[in-house]
Order: sequence, then C-alpha cells, then structure tokens
Amino acid sequence: MSVKTFKPTSAGRRHMTVLEYANVVTRDRPEKKLTVRKLRINGRNNQGRVTVRHRGGGNKRRLRLIDFRRDKREVPARVATIEYDPNRTSLIALLHYKDGEKRYILCPLDLKVGDSVVASETADIRPGNHLPLRAIPLGTWIHNVEVKLGKGGQLVRSAGSFAQVMAKEGRYVQLRMPSGEIRQVLCDCWATVGQVGNLDHENLSIGKAGRSRWRGIRPTVRGVAQNPVDHPHGGGEGRSPQGNPHPVTPWGKPTKGYKTRNQRRTDRWIVRRRK
Repeated sequence: MSVKTFKPTSAGRRHMTVLEYANVVTRDRPEKKLTVRKLRINGRNNQGRVTVRHRGGGNKRRLRLIDFRRDKREVPARVATIEYDPNRTSLIALLHYKDGEKRYILCPLDLKVGDSVVASETADIRPGNHLPLRAIPLGTWIHNVEVKLGKGGQLVRSAGSFAQVMAKEGRYVQLRMPSGEIRQVLCDCWATVGQVGNLDHENLSIGKAGRSRWRGIRPTVRGVAQNPVDHPHGGGEGRSPQGNPHPVTPWGKPTKGYKTRNQRRTDRWIVRRRK
C-alpha cells in the first residue's frame, strides 16, 4: 500500500496524504449481515454529560462485527475479500468457512485473497492462523492476543503492530509488547500469527482541520488561550502563562511525566515496564 500526495492546489491539499487502497482493498461495500448500526455517543455518558472532550460530529459509520475470538476451531476458511473498516486503523478480511459461515478478522500483513487460514492447535505458523501461545515458537510475531481465556483478542490490534514471543516459563508465556513492555500471558490463551497490516497508516498527514471533523474529532483549545476560570493556564496580560507553571490539565493534574496507571492488580504480570 502506498501513500498518495497531492498538488498544492490549496493550503489544505499541500500537506494532505491518503492511502492508496485501490491495489489492496478488493470490495467497496461490507457484508451487510456482518454490520450493525453505530450509536452516536459523542463523548457523553448515560446522563448526557460530556465525559470525553473534543468528540462529536463526523461521518456516519456502520460497525463491522470482527471475530476476535476465532472460536471456530479446526474448520479451514478461505480469504474472500480484503476490506476497509472506518472504525479501526487496520484492514479487515472476510473469511468464507467450509461450512458456509462468513466472518471478519483483522487482516495481517501478506494475507491475500484466496489464502487459507485456520484456528487450530496444530496449525502452521503462517499469517492469519490462530493458535494457543504454547504452540507458537519463540521469536514469532503475533497479534490479536487474548488476556482472558475465551474472551477473544484484546491486545495488539492496531495497524502495523505486533508482539513477539520471548520466553516460556511454566504456565506463562512472556511477550514483548509494541510499547517495549514485557508481559506474562497464560500459555492457554490464543493469538494470531503475523503482524497487523496497513503499515503505512503511521505515515499519513491529516493536512487540514476539516479532515479531523470527518473523523469526529473536534477542536482542542489551548489552555493559555482560555480564561482563568476555565483552565489553570488561562488569563494574564499577553500570551505567556503567569509564573511559567508546570503544564497541567484543566483539573490541575500534571500532564507530563505524571503516572496515572491505576491497575495494580495486573502489576504482577508485567516483567519489565515500557519505560
């Protein structure tokens, strides 16, 4: 997949880049039975109050039902199409199983239309095959990794990401995550072989503000441009913040270097931190 640039016919076009899907995506419209209507939340909770700022608007989307569990074991499937999914950074692949069922999966790198994939404990180590971690050799790149047995893949699902099997000790397998963290996962959990496709996603340049609005991202106002009642950085004569304080959030918490992790119950699974 290549990155397409444009002639600078306007200020927005000058730095805007898009992905050339024509050579990769083989179908324009999704499988209708595998989509559902996406509700508009716009960063609000069940009381209608904004809990996540800078969200709203954007193009209408339909959710593609992705099979993260891959629980159809020992049944081979053929890759019928590779499609675009507006709800994630990676592409998706439509599988046609031998018994007639159809499902979407994340499309790994080098998976092509016509390839055969399977979820099995004895499957080959090829992109798209789904195996338990205990059956995957050391050094293999994987994605869509389970954390809780049977819940489906929760880790390593964005475009271009992969985890690597580093070691096996007793009931656990050590994985090096995309962040550099080394984490223990139960050896009975399943994962998909290969790296998630669409590697050029990280090379995209939005180019203009309107394109962010298409994605449902609203503008972010700088703290120094606000009033003192709205932000700790606000107010003052001129643009500089008063007293050169450390950067903080609108609620007074530091924004740089301040640890906010609150998952102590999972600390025991982390062998080495990402920092």
